[in-house]
Formats: sequence, structure tokens, C-alpha cells
Amino acid sequence: MANTPITLDRETVSNALGKIDIVEAMRDLFTELGQDRAVQPPQTITEFPQGGDFITYLGALGGAGVFGAKLSPYLPRDGGPIITAWSVLMSMETGQPLALLDAGALTTERTAATTALAVDLLAPNDRPLKLAVIGSGAVAQAHMRHVAGLRDWADVRVYSPSLASVPETQAKWQGLQSGITLADTAKVAVQEADVVMLCTSSGTPVVDVADFASNALVTSISTNVARAHEVDPAFLKTAQVYCDYRATTPNAAGDMVIAQESGWSANDICGDLAELCVASCAKPDADRPVFFRSIGLGLEDIAIGYAVYQHATA
Repeated sequence: MANTPITLDRETVSNALGKIDIVEAMRDLFTELGQDRAVQPPQTITEFPQGGDFITYLGALGGAGVFGAKLSPYLPRDGGPIITAWSVLMSMETGQPLALLDAGALTTERTAATTALAVDLLAPNDRPLKLAVIGSGAVAQAHMRHVAGLRDWADVRVYSPSLASVPETQAKWQGLQSGITLADTAKVAVQEADVVMLCTSSGTPVVDVADFASNALVTSISTNVARAHEVDPAFLKTAQVYCDYRATTPNAAGDMVIAQESGWSANDICGDLAELCVASCAKPDADRPVFFRSIGLGLEDIAIGYAVYQHATA
């Protein structure tokens, strides 16, 4: 049947992602959002009766004429939680479903590409920079791949608690970028770094903010853990704060929620990616730290999912 949606499994999605410029796709998406040609509703969390939950990420992309949702459940189990993600993509013209995509790898890549876009928009571009990465798994590795060509990285240091004991992961990092140093502690990794990318699934701080350089750009991502925050929320009171989308992020990002309980205001956000892409907000001052927080938007899933769909049906 002509209207039967296709199902794209993890392998198919992963292969397609390797052939797509994901950072530029994110730039196009946030430009459309800044031009009011896309709609991003707040994400919602639905709790299961016996424990666990699922997050729903929605979005409508006017330029492509598609809309849809990603569902990401968190299922507590002995031995560790089960976390999956699937996206449904639909046509804004016909109202018919186009595709069901395994969004696991898609989520990893769009999360990293969103951070990379923020680094490109917010980090200095007048000198070689020092980069620190906290985290060493697939998400952290994707971050490194996407930022590798955005700046002249004079020094790259990576730290995670498990990295020293996993030779296979060490080898992967050494193959990602020449001159990578595997740091012994988070403090050693972030000291004097111009850019610090926090790429973990931790629900609590992974580094002491006192160890950041006085003008560092620090990026942080989300996890399913309730009120997750990779930095002390008090850092938001001293940093110049940016986010992926100011209309939704402050009510979902754990550090922002906590900071608002102790006097910080979402009105203090300097700008978001949509505003940065259309130059409707100021860039940060060079002499103060910058904090960029992303929560993952449905529009990111829709945009990348549609690019994967186009590749699969070309």
C-alpha cells in the first residue's frame, strides 16, 4: 500500500547517519525555528503505574512539511534500566505516517550535533583552543567527532572514571583525534580548558565548577534521571547561560529547575540556538564563563529522522 510507513531499524538508521551532515541539519533546523517556520512544544514525562516513565518529544517542521514524535521509555530492571527510543514521522500534507525509526543511534548523534552547533556559535574562533571531554562512551565519542573540525584544537583531554580500565575505549579515543590525552581526574581534564563538554548520563555533578577556567564554555546534556544536573546549579548564577530552546528547556533541565528554586530566573538566559542562528541575541562576553544546556528537542529528532527517511527512500 502506498501509505504504508516504512520501518527503519538501528542498522539502517546508523548507516544513513554516517552519510548526513548532522551539524548542518541542526543549524538549518534552529534557523527555521528562529524564523517561526517550525513549532516546538514542551516535552512531557508520563510515569508508569509500577515505576519508570517515558518522555514524549514532539515537533513540527514547516520547511520539510513533516511532524512527529519520539517516545523514550525508562524501564527500571535488576541489573540496570532499559532505555529505548522510537520516532514516528508523519506528513503535514497528507496526514499519513511516513516512517517508524529506531531512534537510539539517532538520539546519540543529534545530541552531540546540537552541542557541536552550540560550540561553533559560542566558542572563540580567533586562536587554537583547549578542549576537555568528561565522559568516554558513545555519546562522548559522537561529541568529539562532531566538534573535531569546528576549531583548531591545540589540546584535547578526556576523562571518565572507567576509562583507565577499558583499553578498547582508550583505543577508540586515540583513533578519533590526534594528540588526545587521557586525563587521570576530571580536575586535570578541565583545568585551563577553553571548552568543556560534559557528556555523561549522571544525575549529579561530575566536575567541580571551581576547576573551570574563568572564561570557559561549558556544555551539558540531559539524561532520563529526574532533576539530572552535570554541574552544580549554583553555577548558573555566575555564568552566561544559553540553551537549545528557551521556551521549553528551563522547565525540563534539572539544573535550571533547581537553580530557579534558589533565586536564579529563566529570564537570565542570554539566548538559545534559534536566536543565535538568526542573530537575534548577543554573543557571550569573553571574560566570563558560559554555560550551554540542552535537553533534546522533538524537532531535532524530526529533522534528523526526516533526513534519514530521505536517504532511505532516495
